[in-house]
Amino acid sequence: MKYRSTRGGMQPLPFSEILLEGLAPDGGLALPESLPQIDAQVLESWRTLSYPGLATEVLGLFIDDIPKSDLSRLVHEAYRPGVFDAEEIVPLKPLSDGLSLLGLSQGPTLAFKDMAMQFLGQVFEYVLAERDTTLNILGATSGDTGSAAEYALRGKRGISVFMLSPHGRMSDFQRAQMYSLQDANIHNLALKGVFDECQDIVKTLSGDLAFKSRYHLGAVNSINWARIAAQVVYYFWGWLRATTGPGQQVSFAVPSGNFGNILAGHIARSMGLPVRRLVLATNENNVLEEFFRTGIYRPRSAAQTQATSSPSMDISRASNFERFVFDLVGQDAAEVRALWDELARDGEFDLSYLQPEFEASYGFVGGVSTHADRLRTIRSVHENTGVLIDPHTADGVKVAQQYVEPGIPMLVLETALPAKFSETIEQAIGKPAEPPANLRDLASLEQRVEVMDCDVELVRRYIEQHAA
Repeated sequence: MKYRSTRGGMQPLPFSEILLEGLAPDGGLALPESLPQIDAQVLESWRTLSYPGLATEVLGLFIDDIPKSDLSRLVHEAYRPGVFDAEEIVPLKPLSDGLSLLGLSQGPTLAFKDMAMQFLGQVFEYVLAERDTTLNILGATSGDTGSAAEYALRGKRGISVFMLSPHGRMSDFQRAQMYSLQDANIHNLALKGVFDECQDIVKTLSGDLAFKSRYHLGAVNSINWARIAAQVVYYFWGWLRATTGPGQQVSFAVPSGNFGNILAGHIARSMGLPVRRLVLATNENNVLEEFFRTGIYRPRSAAQTQATSSPSMDISRASNFERFVFDLVGQDAAEVRALWDELARDGEFDLSYLQPEFEASYGFVGGVSTHADRLRTIRSVHENTGVLIDPHTADGVKVAQQYVEPGIPMLVLETALPAKFSETIEQAIGKPAEPPANLRDLASLEQRVEVMDCDVELVRRYIEQHAA
Protein backbone atom coordinates (compact mmCIF):
# COMPACT_ATOMS: atom_id res chain seq x y z
CA MET A 1 0.00 0.00 0.00
CA LYS A 2 1.54 3.27 -1.16
CA TYR A 3 0.31 6.81 -0.57
CA ARG A 4 0.08 9.85 -2.86
CA SER A 5 -0.73 13.52 -2.34
CA THR A 6 -4.04 15.17 -3.20
CA ARG A 7 -1.96 17.75 -5.12
CA GLY A 8 0.12 15.25 -7.07
CA GLY A 9 3.57 16.44 -6.04
CA MET A 10 4.71 13.56 -3.81
CA GLN A 11 6.30 10.30 -4.90
CA PRO A 12 4.40 7.22 -3.64
CA LEU A 13 5.42 6.45 -0.06
CA PRO A 14 4.69 3.61 2.41
CA PHE A 15 2.60 4.12 5.53
CA SER A 16 5.47 4.69 7.97
CA GLU A 17 6.82 7.55 5.84
CA ILE A 18 3.54 9.45 5.67
CA LEU A 19 2.91 8.71 9.36
CA LEU A 20 5.92 10.82 10.28
CA GLU A 21 5.42 13.46 7.57
CA GLY A 22 1.90 14.75 8.28
CA LEU A 23 1.34 17.34 5.53
CA ALA A 24 2.69 16.25 2.13
CA PRO A 25 5.72 18.20 0.79
CA ASP A 26 3.52 19.86 -1.87
CA GLY A 27 1.06 21.13 0.74
CA GLY A 28 -1.49 18.41 -0.02
CA LEU A 29 -2.76 15.51 2.06
CA ALA A 30 -1.77 11.85 1.83
CA LEU A 31 -4.25 9.29 0.53
CA PRO A 32 -3.88 5.63 -0.52
CA GLU A 33 -3.21 5.16 -4.22
CA SER A 34 -6.32 2.96 -4.20
CA LEU A 35 -8.74 1.93 -1.47
CA PRO A 36 -9.10 -1.72 -0.47
CA GLN A 37 -12.54 -3.15 -1.23
CA ILE A 38 -14.44 -5.18 1.35
CA ASP A 39 -17.10 -7.61 0.13
CA ALA A 40 -20.07 -8.98 2.05
CA GLN A 41 -18.35 -12.27 2.83
CA VAL A 42 -15.39 -10.57 4.51
CA LEU A 43 -17.71 -8.23 6.39
CA GLU A 44 -19.70 -11.16 7.78
CA SER A 45 -16.48 -12.90 8.84
CA TRP A 46 -15.69 -9.88 11.01
CA ARG A 47 -18.90 -10.06 13.10
CA THR A 48 -17.35 -12.08 15.92
CA LEU A 49 -14.17 -10.02 16.25
CA SER A 50 -13.40 -7.88 19.29
CA TYR A 51 -12.74 -4.18 18.69
CA PRO A 52 -8.93 -4.62 18.69
CA GLY A 53 -9.36 -7.68 16.46
CA LEU A 54 -11.40 -5.67 13.96
CA ALA A 55 -8.95 -2.75 14.17
CA THR A 56 -6.07 -5.11 13.35
CA GLU A 57 -7.90 -6.31 10.22
CA VAL A 58 -8.98 -2.87 8.99
CA LEU A 59 -5.71 -1.08 9.77
CA GLY A 60 -3.79 -3.98 8.26
CA LEU A 61 -5.38 -3.08 4.91
CA PHE A 62 -3.68 0.34 5.07
CA ILE A 63 -0.42 -0.64 6.79
CA ASP A 64 1.72 -3.28 5.08
CA ASP A 65 5.17 -2.08 6.18
CA ILE A 66 4.65 -3.12 9.82
CA PRO A 67 4.48 -6.90 10.46
CA LYS A 68 0.91 -7.91 11.27
CA SER A 69 1.98 -9.50 14.56
CA ASP A 70 3.51 -6.19 15.64
CA LEU A 71 0.48 -4.25 14.40
CA SER A 72 -1.81 -6.54 16.41
CA ARG A 73 0.27 -5.96 19.53
CA LEU A 74 0.15 -2.17 19.08
CA VAL A 75 -3.61 -2.23 18.48
CA HIS A 76 -4.33 -4.44 21.49
CA GLU A 77 -2.20 -2.14 23.65
CA ALA A 78 -4.14 0.90 22.39
CA TYR A 79 -7.64 -0.55 22.79
CA ARG A 80 -7.68 -2.29 26.15
CA PRO A 81 -9.54 -2.13 29.45
CA GLY A 82 -7.87 0.41 31.70
CA VAL A 83 -7.45 2.76 28.77
CA PHE A 84 -11.13 2.58 27.74
CA ASP A 85 -13.93 2.25 30.28
CA ALA A 86 -16.32 0.15 28.20
CA GLU A 87 -15.49 -3.55 27.87
CA GLU A 88 -16.46 -3.52 24.17
CA ILE A 89 -14.44 -0.24 23.70
CA VAL A 90 -17.21 1.28 21.51
CA PRO A 91 -20.68 0.50 22.87
CA LEU A 92 -23.88 1.04 20.90
CA LYS A 93 -26.30 3.12 23.00
CA PRO A 94 -29.94 3.01 21.76
CA LEU A 95 -31.92 6.24 22.18
CA SER A 96 -35.32 6.22 20.45
CA ASP A 97 -37.05 6.49 17.06
CA GLY A 98 -34.35 4.55 15.21
CA LEU A 99 -31.51 6.61 16.69
CA SER A 100 -28.56 5.20 18.60
CA LEU A 101 -25.30 6.69 19.83
CA LEU A 102 -22.02 5.13 18.74
CA GLY A 103 -20.15 5.45 22.03
CA LEU A 104 -16.77 6.89 21.11
CA SER A 105 -16.06 8.73 24.36
CA GLN A 106 -14.98 5.96 26.71
CA GLY A 107 -11.27 6.83 26.52
CA PRO A 108 -9.01 8.73 28.93
CA THR A 109 -10.02 12.24 27.77
CA LEU A 110 -13.74 11.44 27.36
CA ALA A 111 -13.78 12.37 23.64
CA PHE A 112 -13.87 10.52 20.33
CA LYS A 113 -10.36 11.75 19.51
CA ASP A 114 -9.02 9.07 21.89
CA MET A 115 -10.08 6.41 19.38
CA ALA A 116 -7.38 7.45 16.92
CA MET A 117 -4.88 9.04 19.29
CA GLN A 118 -4.33 5.97 21.44
CA PHE A 119 -3.31 4.05 18.31
CA LEU A 120 -1.13 6.94 17.13
CA GLY A 121 0.71 6.98 20.45
CA GLN A 122 1.60 3.32 20.03
CA VAL A 123 2.53 3.39 16.34
CA PHE A 124 4.57 6.61 16.60
CA GLU A 125 6.74 5.16 19.37
CA TYR A 126 7.16 1.89 17.44
CA VAL A 127 8.24 3.52 14.15
CA LEU A 128 10.56 6.01 15.88
CA ALA A 129 12.27 3.20 17.80
CA GLU A 130 12.67 1.19 14.58
CA ARG A 131 14.32 4.19 12.91
CA ASP A 132 16.23 5.45 15.97
CA THR A 133 14.99 9.01 15.47
CA THR A 134 12.87 11.67 17.16
CA LEU A 135 9.67 13.52 16.31
CA ASN A 136 8.28 16.93 17.26
CA ILE A 137 4.51 16.87 17.01
CA LEU A 138 2.98 20.22 16.03
CA GLY A 139 -0.79 20.41 16.28
CA ALA A 140 -3.73 22.74 16.70
CA THR A 141 -6.82 22.01 18.74
CA SER A 142 -10.26 23.51 19.15
CA GLY A 143 -10.73 21.45 22.28
CA ASP A 144 -10.50 17.67 22.15
CA THR A 145 -7.63 16.83 19.77
CA GLY A 146 -5.11 18.46 22.09
CA SER A 147 -5.90 16.56 25.25
CA ALA A 148 -6.34 13.25 23.38
CA ALA A 149 -2.95 13.67 21.69
CA GLU A 150 -1.21 14.73 24.86
CA TYR A 151 -2.61 11.88 26.94
CA ALA A 152 -1.61 9.42 24.22
CA LEU A 153 1.92 10.83 23.77
CA ARG A 154 2.88 11.95 27.29
CA GLY A 155 6.15 10.35 28.31
CA LYS A 156 6.63 8.59 24.95
CA ARG A 157 10.27 8.10 23.99
CA GLY A 158 11.65 10.44 21.33
CA ILE A 159 8.49 12.57 21.06
CA SER A 160 7.77 16.18 22.04
CA VAL A 161 4.31 17.71 21.57
CA PHE A 162 3.65 21.38 20.75
CA MET A 163 -0.11 21.97 20.87
CA LEU A 164 -1.61 25.31 19.79
CA SER A 165 -5.04 26.25 21.15
CA PRO A 166 -7.16 29.42 20.84
CA HIS A 167 -6.79 31.36 24.10
CA GLY A 168 -10.09 31.53 26.00
CA ARG A 169 -12.08 29.60 23.41
CA MET A 170 -12.25 26.14 25.02
CA SER A 171 -14.32 24.95 27.97
CA ASP A 172 -12.81 25.09 31.46
CA PHE A 173 -12.70 21.31 31.54
CA GLN A 174 -10.91 21.09 28.19
CA ARG A 175 -8.31 23.63 29.29
CA ALA A 176 -7.76 21.85 32.61
CA GLN A 177 -7.30 18.50 30.88
CA MET A 178 -4.54 19.86 28.68
CA TYR A 179 -2.84 22.46 30.80
CA SER A 180 -2.63 20.34 33.97
CA LEU A 181 -0.24 17.89 32.32
CA GLN A 182 3.25 18.39 33.72
CA ASP A 183 5.17 15.96 31.50
CA ALA A 184 8.38 17.46 30.18
CA ASN A 185 7.59 16.47 26.57
CA ILE A 186 4.22 18.30 26.54
CA HIS A 187 4.11 22.00 25.54
CA ASN A 188 0.79 23.89 25.51
CA LEU A 189 0.75 27.20 23.63
CA ALA A 190 -2.45 29.29 23.99
CA LEU A 191 -2.57 31.76 21.10
CA LYS A 192 -4.60 34.96 21.10
CA GLY A 193 -6.75 34.05 18.10
CA VAL A 194 -9.22 31.46 16.82
CA PHE A 195 -8.66 27.82 15.90
CA ASP A 196 -8.30 28.51 12.17
CA GLU A 197 -5.40 30.87 12.89
CA CYS A 198 -3.72 28.21 15.04
CA GLN A 199 -4.19 25.72 12.21
CA ASP A 200 -2.73 28.22 9.72
CA ILE A 201 0.46 28.40 11.80
CA VAL A 202 0.68 24.59 11.83
CA LYS A 203 0.34 24.55 8.04
CA THR A 204 2.86 27.37 7.54
CA LEU A 205 5.53 25.68 9.65
CA SER A 206 4.78 22.25 8.17
CA GLY A 207 5.07 23.80 4.71
CA ASP A 208 8.53 25.22 5.52
CA LEU A 209 10.36 22.12 4.33
CA ALA A 210 13.76 23.13 5.69
CA PHE A 211 12.33 23.85 9.16
CA LYS A 212 10.18 20.71 9.05
CA SER A 213 13.18 18.54 8.16
CA ARG A 214 15.56 20.11 10.67
CA TYR A 215 13.15 19.74 13.60
CA HIS A 216 11.47 16.49 12.47
CA LEU A 217 7.98 17.99 12.53
CA GLY A 218 5.03 15.61 12.50
CA ALA A 219 1.28 15.98 12.88
CA VAL A 220 -1.50 14.47 14.96
CA ASN A 221 -4.32 16.55 13.55
CA SER A 222 -6.53 14.70 11.13
CA ILE A 223 -4.27 15.84 8.30
CA ASN A 224 -2.31 12.74 9.41
CA TRP A 225 -3.71 9.79 7.46
CA ALA A 226 -3.20 7.41 10.41
CA ARG A 227 -5.88 9.37 12.29
CA ILE A 228 -8.37 8.80 9.48
CA ALA A 229 -7.47 5.12 9.11
CA ALA A 230 -8.02 4.51 12.83
CA GLN A 231 -11.39 6.28 12.64
CA VAL A 232 -12.52 4.14 9.69
CA VAL A 233 -12.52 1.17 12.08
CA TYR A 234 -15.45 2.35 14.16
CA TYR A 235 -17.69 2.83 11.14
CA PHE A 236 -17.24 -0.88 10.38
CA TRP A 237 -17.77 -1.67 14.08
CA GLY A 238 -20.97 0.38 14.23
CA TRP A 239 -22.35 -1.25 11.10
CA LEU A 240 -21.56 -4.73 12.44
CA ARG A 241 -23.35 -3.94 15.73
CA ALA A 242 -26.42 -2.30 14.16
CA THR A 243 -27.12 -4.97 11.52
CA THR A 244 -27.83 -8.70 11.48
CA GLY A 245 -26.88 -9.70 7.94
CA PRO A 246 -25.22 -8.74 4.67
CA GLY A 247 -26.31 -5.79 2.59
CA GLN A 248 -28.30 -4.00 5.30
CA GLN A 249 -27.85 -0.24 5.23
CA VAL A 250 -26.98 2.08 8.12
CA SER A 251 -26.80 5.89 8.21
CA PHE A 252 -24.30 7.82 10.31
CA ALA A 253 -24.73 11.36 11.66
CA VAL A 254 -21.50 13.18 12.48
CA PRO A 255 -20.96 16.51 14.28
CA SER A 256 -18.32 18.03 12.03
CA GLY A 257 -15.77 20.83 12.33
CA ASN A 258 -12.53 19.78 10.63
CA PHE A 259 -14.20 17.11 8.43
CA GLY A 260 -11.89 14.28 9.58
CA ASN A 261 -14.50 12.25 11.46
CA ILE A 262 -17.02 12.19 8.64
CA LEU A 263 -14.27 11.74 6.04
CA ALA A 264 -13.51 8.39 7.72
CA GLY A 265 -17.16 7.48 7.04
CA HIS A 266 -16.72 8.46 3.40
CA ILE A 267 -13.64 6.21 3.21
CA ALA A 268 -15.54 3.30 4.81
CA ARG A 269 -18.42 3.77 2.37
CA SER A 270 -15.99 3.92 -0.55
CA MET A 271 -14.49 0.61 0.64
CA GLY A 272 -17.89 -1.06 0.30
CA LEU A 273 -19.53 -0.59 3.71
CA PRO A 274 -23.32 -0.41 3.10
CA VAL A 275 -23.82 3.20 4.25
CA ARG A 276 -27.09 4.86 3.23
CA ARG A 277 -26.32 8.44 4.31
CA LEU A 278 -23.53 10.43 5.89
CA VAL A 279 -25.33 13.21 7.76
CA LEU A 280 -23.06 16.19 8.37
CA ALA A 281 -24.07 18.35 11.35
CA THR A 282 -22.58 21.79 11.92
CA ASN A 283 -23.16 24.47 14.51
CA GLU A 284 -23.56 28.16 13.65
CA ASN A 285 -20.20 28.03 11.85
CA ASN A 286 -21.87 26.26 8.95
CA VAL A 287 -19.33 26.56 6.13
CA LEU A 288 -19.49 22.82 5.43
CA GLU A 289 -23.29 22.67 5.58
CA GLU A 290 -23.41 25.57 3.12
CA PHE A 291 -21.13 23.68 0.75
CA PHE A 292 -23.22 20.51 0.78
CA ARG A 293 -26.37 22.58 0.31
CA THR A 294 -25.07 24.88 -2.45
CA GLY A 295 -21.78 23.50 -3.81
CA ILE A 296 -19.97 26.72 -2.88
CA TYR A 297 -17.08 26.47 -0.42
CA ARG A 298 -16.72 29.84 1.30
CA PRO A 299 -14.62 29.78 4.49
CA ARG A 300 -15.04 32.69 6.88
CA SER A 301 -12.49 34.96 8.46
CA ALA A 302 -11.37 34.68 12.06
CA ALA A 303 -13.59 37.64 12.94
CA GLN A 304 -16.58 35.90 11.35
CA THR A 305 -16.02 32.60 13.18
CA GLN A 306 -18.46 32.53 16.07
CA ALA A 307 -17.66 31.28 19.57
CA THR A 308 -20.43 28.79 20.34
CA SER A 309 -21.49 26.30 22.99
CA SER A 310 -20.12 23.46 20.83
CA PRO A 311 -16.61 24.97 20.69
CA SER A 312 -14.77 22.03 19.15
CA MET A 313 -16.71 22.75 15.95
CA ASP A 314 -15.93 26.47 15.84
CA ILE A 315 -13.95 25.97 12.65
CA SER A 316 -14.32 27.77 9.35
CA ARG A 317 -11.63 26.07 7.24
CA ALA A 318 -11.86 22.28 7.40
CA SER A 319 -8.41 20.77 6.86
CA ASN A 320 -9.68 17.37 5.71
CA PHE A 321 -12.14 18.72 3.19
CA GLU A 322 -9.44 18.59 0.50
CA ARG A 323 -9.42 14.78 0.61
CA PHE A 324 -13.13 14.65 -0.24
CA VAL A 325 -12.79 17.27 -2.97
CA PHE A 326 -10.04 15.11 -4.49
CA ASP A 327 -12.60 12.33 -4.94
CA LEU A 328 -15.29 14.76 -6.02
CA VAL A 329 -13.24 16.05 -8.98
CA GLY A 330 -12.29 12.56 -10.16
CA GLN A 331 -8.99 12.39 -8.23
CA ASP A 332 -7.55 15.06 -10.49
CA ALA A 333 -4.61 16.51 -8.52
CA ALA A 334 -4.20 19.41 -10.96
CA GLU A 335 -7.84 20.39 -10.42
CA VAL A 336 -7.37 20.25 -6.64
CA ARG A 337 -4.32 22.52 -6.90
CA ALA A 338 -6.28 24.94 -9.06
CA LEU A 339 -9.20 25.00 -6.62
CA TRP A 340 -6.95 25.73 -3.64
CA ASP A 341 -5.15 28.44 -5.62
CA GLU A 342 -8.58 29.92 -6.36
CA LEU A 343 -9.48 29.65 -2.68
CA ALA A 344 -6.31 31.52 -1.69
CA ARG A 345 -6.96 34.20 -4.32
CA ASP A 346 -10.74 34.68 -4.12
CA GLY A 347 -11.67 33.25 -0.71
CA GLU A 348 -14.02 30.66 -2.21
CA PHE A 349 -14.60 28.17 -5.01
CA ASP A 350 -17.75 26.97 -6.74
CA LEU A 351 -18.52 23.30 -7.41
CA SER A 352 -22.28 23.80 -7.61
CA TYR A 353 -22.37 21.91 -10.92
CA LEU A 354 -21.47 18.79 -8.88
CA GLN A 355 -23.98 19.43 -6.08
CA PRO A 356 -26.49 16.75 -7.25
CA GLU A 357 -23.71 14.15 -6.83
CA PHE A 358 -23.13 14.92 -3.14
CA GLU A 359 -26.01 12.73 -1.99
CA ALA A 360 -26.62 10.63 -5.10
CA SER A 361 -23.03 9.38 -5.41
CA TYR A 362 -21.56 9.92 -1.94
CA GLY A 363 -24.51 9.85 0.48
CA PHE A 364 -23.80 13.28 1.96
CA VAL A 365 -26.56 15.46 3.42
CA GLY A 366 -26.23 18.25 5.98
CA GLY A 367 -27.91 20.44 8.54
CA VAL A 368 -27.32 23.19 11.11
CA SER A 369 -27.88 23.23 14.86
CA THR A 370 -27.95 26.39 17.02
CA HIS A 371 -27.41 27.03 20.71
CA ALA A 372 -31.17 26.88 21.31
CA ASP A 373 -31.31 23.60 19.37
CA ARG A 374 -28.52 22.15 21.50
CA LEU A 375 -30.23 23.03 24.77
CA ARG A 376 -33.56 21.70 23.52
CA THR A 377 -32.02 18.46 22.26
CA ILE A 378 -29.99 17.81 25.43
CA ARG A 379 -33.11 18.39 27.52
CA SER A 380 -35.36 16.27 25.32
CA VAL A 381 -32.97 13.30 25.09
CA HIS A 382 -32.42 13.39 28.86
CA GLU A 383 -36.13 13.56 29.66
CA ASN A 384 -37.11 10.85 27.19
CA THR A 385 -34.26 8.37 27.63
CA GLY A 386 -32.34 9.32 30.78
CA VAL A 387 -29.19 9.67 28.64
CA LEU A 388 -27.16 12.87 28.96
CA ILE A 389 -25.33 14.02 25.82
CA ASP A 390 -22.79 16.76 25.25
CA PRO A 391 -23.49 19.85 23.06
CA HIS A 392 -21.62 18.52 19.98
CA THR A 393 -23.43 15.20 20.11
CA ALA A 394 -26.64 17.20 20.50
CA ASP A 395 -25.85 18.95 17.20
CA GLY A 396 -25.57 15.50 15.64
CA VAL A 397 -28.83 14.24 17.15
CA LYS A 398 -30.76 17.36 16.14
CA VAL A 399 -29.68 17.16 12.50
CA ALA A 400 -29.99 13.35 12.37
CA GLN A 401 -33.65 13.46 13.37
CA GLN A 402 -34.67 14.96 10.03
CA TYR A 403 -33.01 12.12 8.10
CA VAL A 404 -34.22 9.03 10.00
CA GLU A 405 -35.78 6.47 7.66
CA PRO A 406 -37.87 3.40 8.61
CA GLY A 407 -35.80 0.24 8.86
CA ILE A 408 -32.44 1.99 8.52
CA PRO A 409 -30.55 2.46 11.80
CA MET A 410 -29.23 6.00 12.34
CA LEU A 411 -26.03 6.01 14.38
CA VAL A 412 -25.01 9.38 15.83
CA LEU A 413 -21.29 9.51 16.52
CA GLU A 414 -20.89 10.52 20.15
CA THR A 415 -18.33 13.30 20.30
CA ALA A 416 -17.59 13.67 24.02
CA LEU A 417 -19.03 13.04 27.45
CA PRO A 418 -21.18 15.87 28.86
CA ALA A 419 -18.86 16.52 31.82
CA LYS A 420 -16.53 18.36 29.44
CA PHE A 421 -19.20 21.04 28.86
CA SER A 422 -20.90 21.29 32.22
CA GLU A 423 -22.00 24.93 31.91
CA THR A 424 -24.08 24.19 28.83
CA ILE A 425 -25.50 21.04 30.43
CA GLU A 426 -26.60 23.11 33.43
CA GLN A 427 -28.35 25.56 31.10
CA ALA A 428 -30.18 22.65 29.48
CA ILE A 429 -31.28 20.54 32.46
CA GLY A 430 -30.77 22.80 35.47
CA LYS A 431 -27.79 20.99 36.97
CA PRO A 432 -24.18 20.40 35.90
CA ALA A 433 -22.89 17.12 34.50
CA GLU A 434 -20.90 15.10 36.98
CA PRO A 435 -17.35 14.29 35.89
CA PRO A 436 -15.96 10.77 36.39
CA ALA A 437 -14.60 10.21 39.88
CA ASN A 438 -10.98 10.20 38.71
CA LEU A 439 -11.37 13.67 37.15
CA ARG A 440 -13.35 15.52 39.82
CA ASP A 441 -10.30 17.39 41.10
CA LEU A 442 -9.07 18.36 37.64
CA ALA A 443 -9.87 22.07 37.98
CA SER A 444 -7.77 22.37 41.14
CA LEU A 445 -4.59 21.01 39.55
CA GLU A 446 -1.73 23.35 38.70
CA GLN A 447 -1.78 24.37 35.04
CA ARG A 448 1.22 24.91 32.77
CA VAL A 449 0.65 26.89 29.57
CA GLU A 450 2.41 29.57 27.51
CA VAL A 451 0.08 32.38 26.38
CA MET A 452 1.34 34.29 23.35
CA ASP A 453 0.26 36.38 20.39
CA CYS A 454 -0.93 34.48 17.32
CA ASP A 455 2.36 34.87 15.47
CA VAL A 456 4.07 32.15 13.48
CA GLU A 457 7.55 33.46 14.32
CA LEU A 458 6.87 33.28 18.07
CA VAL A 459 5.80 29.65 17.69
CA ARG A 460 8.81 28.90 15.48
CA ARG A 461 11.22 30.28 18.10
CA TYR A 462 9.53 28.33 20.88
CA ILE A 463 9.89 25.06 18.97
CA GLU A 464 13.55 25.81 18.21
CA GLN A 465 14.19 26.28 21.95
CA HIS A 466 12.27 23.18 23.16
CA ALA A 467 12.44 20.59 20.36
CA ALA A 468 13.26 16.97 21.12
